[in-house]
Amino acid sequence: MSMKRHVAVALLAIGVGSTLHAADMNKVLHDSFIAPETGFDPAKVSDVYSSSVNENLFDPLLTYDYLARPAKLIPNTVTAMPDISADGKTVTMRIKPGIYFAPDPAFKGKKRELTAADYVYSFKRVADPLVGSPSSYLVRGKFVGLDELVAKAKGGRLDYDTPIEGLKALDRYTLQMKLVEPTPGLKYMLAMPHLSAVAREVIEAYGTNTNAHPVGTGPYMLAQWKPGTHISLVANPNFRKVVFNYTDNTTPVAHRVASEMNGKLMPQIGRIEISVIQEEQPRWLAFRSGQLDLVTVPQPAVRRALILDPKNPWRVALKPELKNKGVQFSRYLESEVTFYPFNMKHPVIGGLSKERIALRRAIAMSFNTRETISDIRRNQAVQVQSLIPANVAGHNPGMRVRHPYDPALANALLDRVGYRIGADGYRTQPDGKPLVIDFVTGPTAIDKQWNEYWQKAFDLIKIRVNFRVMQWNEQQKVIRECSYGMAGGAWLADYPDGDNFVMLLYGKNVGDSNYACYQSPRYDKLYEASQRLPDGPERDKLFDQMDLVASGETPWVYGDTRFKNYLSQRWVRGFVPHPVFNVAWRFIDIQK
Repeated sequence: MSMKRHVAVALLAIGVGSTLHAADMNKVLHDSFIAPETGFDPAKVSDVYSSSVNENLFDPLLTYDYLARPAKLIPNTVTAMPDISADGKTVTMRIKPGIYFAPDPAFKGKKRELTAADYVYSFKRVADPLVGSPSSYLVRGKFVGLDELVAKAKGGRLDYDTPIEGLKALDRYTLQMKLVEPTPGLKYMLAMPHLSAVAREVIEAYGTNTNAHPVGTGPYMLAQWKPGTHISLVANPNFRKVVFNYTDNTTPVAHRVASEMNGKLMPQIGRIEISVIQEEQPRWLAFRSGQLDLVTVPQPAVRRALILDPKNPWRVALKPELKNKGVQFSRYLESEVTFYPFNMKHPVIGGLSKERIALRRAIAMSFNTRETISDIRRNQAVQVQSLIPANVAGHNPGMRVRHPYDPALANALLDRVGYRIGADGYRTQPDGKPLVIDFVTGPTAIDKQWNEYWQKAFDLIKIRVNFRVMQWNEQQKVIRECSYGMAGGAWLADYPDGDNFVMLLYGKNVGDSNYACYQSPRYDKLYEASQRLPDGPERDKLFDQMDLVASGETPWVYGDTRFKNYLSQRWVRGFVPHPVFNVAWRFIDIQK
């Protein structure tokens, strides 16, 4: 599948210096999360729900054009795109004067302006061993002198006052980065919420509780947080003047959004109320009753909300009942992969011996993804065939490395490498010890449905499985600690580049984004070579080789890539799903 090439260039005219309060505080948007957030310190969180909030609280250096497809980077808090030296190792950017943090007691009643030094501090903080950032892979090994500064900390707190060559504030507004080697993908990382600016005095004021006290320069600020239950945001009164001015109306979507939003200031909505609703049926009923303004159609409601073509998942329409009520329908194939990581450090299922590789392949071959796409996804997904999904640079539409569904072959493979079936009807390990797969899962109804299909898969190959039930944030903890056997995972593109997916299996990212705790010398060598190359055929070739290595050693069972079916109420204006942004709250309006 080729990348989307329909382009609608949309620009924001951004003026800085005025601090108008654009939002109407009487306008309230109600949205929901399907799983709990973990906090709002951009250096400490990486889950999609926390990051969705942080997109609206904090400012990275770069951002994305809201309407351009494929996704297009544009300046955010800087005056222009990065100035990169001829050797690719020095990056210079100038911060726009007149950008202010949201008010907070840490500023002692004074308005606090964003400076280049804030980004130097924030980038160092992501590397700080005591912060324990799950996003440290974004800065590790990239900036001259940063790894050495981390080494001097010896696991303790970083000395933020020690200057390093790789991260400098040349003056109040000029930020200079010196790279260890050219890093073509750096521009995408500079648009990620994890590398947004925080103020040092705020971080030091709130100590270990920074997750509950986010203070950024974004359009919203945190008003209330009931962890795992509810989050309230209000418009930031210090937010700079940003005027919507979409100039390309070449697509119907761009024309609609431009007509609904041009001339308005960001943000328009005064309050955002987010409820955590894990179960799908209550979430659907809340949208039907008007209690939610936005929703992605839950899987059990797909057939009630949409007209489907069972032979073609790309052909879908909104049912007349909803259409007649003015409900708006937006849809696209997510830039994501879902997968089931094996813990490659696990004593039963991990490792690179031929027996363990055979065990993982057999498990992969026993799970019928076509069946789950039909029964659970309601045909609203396609099989993942390789590490890099469609709509992302580096995707190879001809790559087919997933292990095919073939329980008979899976059983034959297990027989051959010594996983014998005992008198109780279940297999043992080759050394005769019991074989039980530890499978971490969640407590919701949809989790239980997935477990039924996995139970069926393990039954087919005569292997015992123990489903260990825990909340989603607890699952994240055991996955990052490599203290599980199998789990479910999904990765949505942080940026539209294949690097964002192949790095999921890089050995140095264990404990961060490498959920499988996979460390393969062959894979790591290819990954490191790819880091030095820009997007193009030479790098794509390395990506393909990484795909083949990963398929051979099988740290994942490939899952599916979902279509996202978004519904918005008739009073919502300016909404369109974005391939990188998690939410669109700051770009939309309500007119009831």
